[in-house]
Amino acid sequence: MAGDRADRGKTISTVLGRRLGGELLALRESRGLRQASSAEALTASVAKVAKMERGLVPMRDPDVRALCHLYEVQDPVVVNRLLALARADRDRRKAKGWWNQYPQMQAMVEYVALEDIATNIRTWQLAVIPGLLQTPDYARALAVGAGSWDDPDEIEPFVEARLARQERLRGERPLQLWAVLWEGALRQLVGGRSVMREQLGHLSNMARQPNVKLQILPCLAGAHPGMTSAFSIVSFDEQGALDVVFAESTSSTVWLESETDAVHHAQVFDRIARQALAQTNTVSLIDAIRKEF
Repeated sequence: MAGDRADRGKTISTVLGRRLGGELLALRESRGLRQASSAEALTASVAKVAKMERGLVPMRDPDVRALCHLYEVQDPVVVNRLLALARADRDRRKAKGWWNQYPQMQAMVEYVALEDIATNIRTWQLAVIPGLLQTPDYARALAVGAGSWDDPDEIEPFVEARLARQERLRGERPLQLWAVLWEGALRQLVGGRSVMREQLGHLSNMARQPNVKLQILPCLAGAHPGMTSAFSIVSFDEQGALDVVFAESTSSTVWLESETDAVHHAQVFDRIARQALAQTNTVSLIDAIRKEF
């Protein structure tokens, strides 16, 4: 009975699983193959292939490699990324991965798992500095201000997890981050003047990093296409990779996974970026606001 419950627990659709399944589906269709051909290559049933492509079951590395061979995917970078995606999905289902040691991140766990293997993120933020660019004191002040913690001792692990995410901006193959922020997010007094001075100084320094592009949309820009919501687009550079759009509200998180949604949000992001200040002018505005604090 316990084994049956465990098996049922694995047969769920996850964002990571759907991302992997969707990419393999696109590769199969690009070769004009039917699910029966994939099933034969895996010595599996057509029903199992259908579940794989819908992200309902975890995929083993040998299965991913066999399908890549069938679909004539020879680029090792693409194969390795698909393997990493499969591994991240298995870890997510088994509650592994560094992010799972922080229960405080439960609502963000699938986003962070994708962020961990992404190559590029574009984010538009209306009210807050993006988590990847927050200082510890700013993150702590946000957590305190949210007022949603039953136990104040949970706040420090939340801050630790936020800082752990920022490791993706470092290393040999750092995440490429393009962040566009509304000016109001820089002027919102989070944690007091000293906290904001430190946060804005950190923003100014990060804007000078080669893998970080930072733009500010000034209040004087007037009406713009991003006034109603903030969102992030998680991307993978390799050919055939599909973008994922993530949006968060006070009560829920929304994943938009279709190509149509991805294209729409990319176009909205580009329009916002065109109205925002250039990088040099952005740094000048950040430094000016910092002096005001």
